[in-house]
Amino acid sequence: MTTTAPSTPSSSTEIPTIDHWIDGKRVAGTSGRTSPVFDPALGIATKNVALASQEEIDAAIASAKKAFPKWRDLSITKRQQIMFKFRELVNERKGELAEILTAEHGKVISDSLGEIQRGLEVLELATGFPSIIKGDFSQQVSTGVDVYSTKSPLGVVGIISPFNFPVMVPMWFFPIAIAVGNTVVLKPSEKDPSSSIFLAELFKEAGLPDGVFTVLQGDKLAVDGLLNSPDVASISFVGSTPIAKYIYETAAKNGKRVQALGGAKNHMLVLPDADLDLVADSAINAGFGSAGERCMAISVLVAVGDVADKVIPMIKDRMGKLVIGDGRRSCDMGPLVTEQHRDKVASYVDIAIEDGAEVVVDGRGIKVDGDENGFWFGPTLIDKVPLTSRVYTEEIFGPVLSVVRVDTYEEGVELINSGAFGNGTAIFTNDGGAARRFQNEIEVGMIGINVPIPVPVAYYSFGGFKDSIFGDSKAYGMQGFHFFTREKAITSRWSDPSHGGINLGFPQA
Repeated sequence: MTTTAPSTPSSSTEIPTIDHWIDGKRVAGTSGRTSPVFDPALGIATKNVALASQEEIDAAIASAKKAFPKWRDLSITKRQQIMFKFRELVNERKGELAEILTAEHGKVISDSLGEIQRGLEVLELATGFPSIIKGDFSQQVSTGVDVYSTKSPLGVVGIISPFNFPVMVPMWFFPIAIAVGNTVVLKPSEKDPSSSIFLAELFKEAGLPDGVFTVLQGDKLAVDGLLNSPDVASISFVGSTPIAKYIYETAAKNGKRVQALGGAKNHMLVLPDADLDLVADSAINAGFGSAGERCMAISVLVAVGDVADKVIPMIKDRMGKLVIGDGRRSCDMGPLVTEQHRDKVASYVDIAIEDGAEVVVDGRGIKVDGDENGFWFGPTLIDKVPLTSRVYTEEIFGPVLSVVRVDTYEEGVELINSGAFGNGTAIFTNDGGAARRFQNEIEVGMIGINVPIPVPVAYYSFGGFKDSIFGDSKAYGMQGFHFFTREKAITSRWSDPSHGGINLGFPQA
């Protein structure tokens, strides 16, 4: 979850304000509160976003509640047609969406397009919902008695999404939720809110009835409004672990279903027999893609034996070839999302030095292909990081790759399993036996074998262990369908004219 930025000065009235989307149309904010939306590559606010009042929160939820009965009762065929049309529109206009995303987040266009594609994968899964939500039927469980089950939507569901994936993360949730008959209130991050409005407009064009998809702009007031409303049946969240815990505890206390995905500190275990060219390439891609602002980034390379001495020069060489700059200029890596976040990430270099680590590549003061006022911080490589250092223990959420040296495979596994998080991990080896042992022994939810960022495809589910997830369910896949539906079991008997009279006992075979 993002923190609330201060209101912009009066001169900010010269730049546009991003509205809510309620009842199938843009609705201007009336609270008088706004937050600046920056172009991270330029270092300037280019827009404001409205921050909802309690009245606007109530209106958004009421709109979704009003729309639910008709949407729930609309035929599966018509719902599916709308989802197919929406998928076509997103695919057709993904170039425009990528530009909006890059302008507010800062990631390079290719990363933005990749994010949209991963969201489309879940949308494509959602279009096949009729075969997934079928119930079961048992005939003649007792004389003249049948039992069957149906899967019904929950009602109004809330989604609270983070800044780092303003398209993909909402699309982990809302396509499935809407397809199976729920109505959605999405609260996007204040840092990059425009993508959600763009998606809402495409949904409207696809034929989605008003009120089925609502975008509520806001800060903690909007979050708490969703958590505390008796009309919101579930909450889906992705963000930091402290906020995920808060979301889980508050929503669960209010009787809601919750899927709250938290932070991570992902390790890549490299054995001596690994393909080191693959390791070096993977470390670059997984450590510095999207400027490291992703919960599945590899932030720790655990080197067994003498691997570190061999692979660090290879990684350093590749880092020197990366072009850092404005994501609209075909660069390899863009800026960080805000100046405050950039400064926080940069502070870990000082911490590393104080703790006795060796800074191999320092991302401060990097030469960039972009405006000097952008929120720049270059890829950073730190060797011999102590396990007691905050550089190792905390989620940095930036392009900082730490190297930790261990003597054995067993020591590496123990190191990974002892961490507070359990989101993603990877092993690099050419030994199939070691890989199989690793996947069995490691206590992490998503595992890569010679794959650095093991984000599951849409028909599997996304989620980790320990402090990386709280609640009832992982995201998307079959678990997503289970989360957004509830089962009814119906026992039915239609009397035969010769039923034989009244019987007050339990059915007998």
